[in-house]
Formats: sequence, C-alpha cells, structure tokens
Amino acid sequence: MQLKTFTNQTIALAGIAQVAVLVQQLATKGTCDQQAMEASIGSILKIDSDSVAEIFGGLSGLRLGFDQLNGQITGTKPPDPEQARYAASIVFLEKKLSKQNDLLNTIQTGIYKAQAQSEQFGIIHENVLAGLGDLYQRTVSTIQPRIMVNGDQAFLSRPDIANKIRALLLAGIRSCLLWRQCGGSRWKFIFYRNRIQKELENLLKEI
Repeated sequence: MQLKTFTNQTIALAGIAQVAVLVQQLATKGTCDQQAMEASIGSILKIDSDSVAEIFGGLSGLRLGFDQLNGQITGTKPPDPEQARYAASIVFLEKKLSKQNDLLNTIQTGIYKAQAQSEQFGIIHENVLAGLGDLYQRTVSTIQPRIMVNGDQAFLSRPDIANKIRALLLAGIRSCLLWRQCGGSRWKFIFYRNRIQKELENLLKEI
C-alpha cells in the first residue's frame, strides 16, 4: 500500500475534521452522528489495514469529515473557530506525543485491550468508550496545554459523554498520526489547499 499520496493525506485530514465536529456536537447537544462516531472510534482499533480508507471502515464512514473539510476550504460553510481550535490542538498534541515513547507504549497496550473489548461488546459500547477515555486521560491529557472543550456543562459533566469526547480526541490523534505517516504537513495544507479541495470533490463522488 502506497501511503504518501494526496488522497491518503486528504482522508486523514477528514478524520481530524470529523472528530472536531463530533466533539462539538457532544459538548453542545449531548449527542452526535452515530455512524461517524463509530467510524472514528473504529479507526483507533484498526492497526493493520489494506488501505487508509479501510481504517475508517470505508469512505462513507468519513462523510461528515469530508463535508466539513470541503465546506471550510471552499468557504461554503461559515468558519467555526471552535472546531478549528480542536483540530489545531490535536495536531499540536500529536507532535508532542510522538516524542514520548513511554506514553506511546501505554497507548499501544490500551488499544490492544480496547480491541479485545470491542470484539466482545462492539466498537461504541460504553465499556470500550470508558476504556479509551481513561487511556486518553492517562496519556494525551498529561501533555500541556490540554484541549479545553467548551459546551453545555450539563452534558460535559456526564461521565458517558466525557468518555465519548476523550475517546474521540484519541481518534483525532490517530488521524493526525496517519496524516503525518501519509506525508502530510502544515505547509502542505497551507500551500496545496486547491489540490486538497479537488481530492475532496473526487472522494465525495465515490461515496
């Protein structure tokens, strides 16, 4: 499988964008797109895959992320500073995390455990989400500055929603790692926006 292509970079970017949308939905509404959440959480547990798209269960699992990223690049959707902040924070934290082997080892062990749980209960079962949420707290959340999620305190104070948000942020870290593995970088995102937008159009046609 050839990793370093613009198509794969765009898929991974959509994974980050999707997580930002889902986190915002949960924090402000207490619910989110279930199909998109299952695809994003599933990407954490899919270590070996024949293609980058398959990590998310196929392109259709990233429809929300593709739509959001395409809308932001083309300007057809109003800018969302909160989502942009989540995405930028994920990129920043992943870069810092990549230098901390002890935390990476802890995450790897936690993911193997979550994989076993998901096979027994299902990908978005509360036990799996609780385990991934705890894993995020013990690893990524120890890196400063922490991602501050804004929303309705009535939702944010609920353990089940907090677990979903933390598990999704871990999925965002996974997508960012994938983005870098596929040759993505901040300067490419800045200078190749038109190329990325064309890739988005092509990928959306395939769904």
